Amino acid sequence: MFTFHHVALSVSDLERSVSFYEVFGFRQVFRWRAEDGSLTIKHLKKGEAILELFCFADAVDAGVAKRDLNADLPRIGIRHFGMQVDDLDAALQAIIQLDLNDEDTRISHGRTGIDYFFVRDPDGIFVEVVQDDRSFM
Repeated sequence: MFTFHHVALSVSDLERSVSFYEVFGFRQVFRWRAEDGSLTIKHLKKGEAILELFCFADAVDAGVAKRDLNADLPRIGIRHFGMQVDDLDAALQAIIQLDLNDEDTRISHGRTGIDYFFVRDPDGIFVEVVQDDRSFM
């Protein structure tokens, strides 16, 4: 009955964010802009998933929580979204080559049994890159 449709993010610079998410294979499929310029929305698609980007003219910064994963996780709400890859080491090297990593970007083994690393988009929103080889996948 239900299938996943989209995740929405508010961003400060729409084109900069579109460029970032294109690295992960998303492509722009829709654009809408308010007549008064107060809001622009773009839909980016990868497979069946849609990433909905909101860019408000009067956007408000998320504060310190977005800069530190450990400070961000306890906050109620969506914390990050994950992108799956077949080869986590190759994905990390690609991220480093594109200079999208922080100095502390490294592969870790999670409590859920998967290996992962985090990167941040241009607004500090966390994107988890995972290699999930568990048998139920």
